[in-house]
Amino acid sequence: MNPDVQADIKDLDGTLSSIEAVADVPALRQEIDELSEQAGRPDLWDDVDAAQKITSRLAHAQGDLRRLDDLRGRLDDLPVLYELAEEEDDGSASSDADNERAKLRREIASLEVRTLLSGEYDQREALVTIRAEAGGVDAADFAEMLLRMYLRWAERHGYGTDVYDTSYAEEAGIKSATFAVHAPYAYGTLSVEQGTHRLVRISPFDNQGRRQTSFAGVEVAPVVETTDHVEIDEKELRVDVYRSSGPGGQGVNTTDSAVRLTHIPTGIVVSCQNERSQLQNKASAMMVLQAKLLARKKQEEQALMDSLKDGGSSWGNQMRNYVLHPYQQVKDLRTGLEQNNPSQVLDGEIDDFVEAGIRWRMQASDA
Repeated sequence: MNPDVQADIKDLDGTLSSIEAVADVPALRQEIDELSEQAGRPDLWDDVDAAQKITSRLAHAQGDLRRLDDLRGRLDDLPVLYELAEEEDDGSASSDADNERAKLRREIASLEVRTLLSGEYDQREALVTIRAEAGGVDAADFAEMLLRMYLRWAERHGYGTDVYDTSYAEEAGIKSATFAVHAPYAYGTLSVEQGTHRLVRISPFDNQGRRQTSFAGVEVAPVVETTDHVEIDEKELRVDVYRSSGPGGQGVNTTDSAVRLTHIPTGIVVSCQNERSQLQNKASAMMVLQAKLLARKKQEEQALMDSLKDGGSSWGNQMRNYVLHPYQQVKDLRTGLEQNNPSQVLDGEIDDFVEAGIRWRMQASDA
């Protein structure tokens, strides 16, 4: 076997072994056994919330183990592929082995990113809020494009999502939307997407076909768990109820079931209208509010830490450009990563940007 190929396989083996050590494969197998036992109990669904957490965690743990076992099996088979290609002097088989090695390198590098998620809330599920900013109707349309992008990303990975609230703009697009991503490490993964996203294109809403620049903001918060101490005084809340509405302001419910909560001390406003009952919507809105307050607390603590460092942190607010005219490009302003197929990115293929963002954040925190 070519010495360079041998060295590369050895390097891949070292990286995968490190990932397996961090994942603690024996403990993962034990957790799956314990969760499988819990999932098999006849009284499992007596507590629906607990049952959903158990089955969701079991599915994700089994998925993680399958992925690790698959990568290990394929990597162990790789030297055999090269030996067979050499024995048969088959250029096509050698090319197949090279392709498999390149594919393994990409997949192992992608999995390695998970080991960098070690923040306090990184393993939590995520709550994502998207808001239209400057740019009028184009900004509202862009916000809806980003909403679809993240929902498609979650769908590609098999992650469950719940859209809690969508505020539609009058002409097109959305003013804002809040949704949850139900997957371990969703917060740590998506938190690097927080910031201002910028779109440049020929506006489909401009009769003169002029180029328009518009902006949308993305906010990511960790889902609150029972161990968190996020107390909200009812006296500090204003509760408004109203009828749910759809695109163009059309009513989608005949009762005042939608709920808007305003946290007076911070000015944070959250809404929920996806449930049929006012009580359910209030409970969901309260969960979103708690998550936002937890995220604010985390940001304040980070700001304090940054203020103690020389020069502070330089995260910057504007983080990614999507250019559709006069050329096609998506560029991350923090990592410098560029892709020349915006349609793929806006269809949810954002893993390269997310992984680069996580690595960039790790390097920035170590600086």
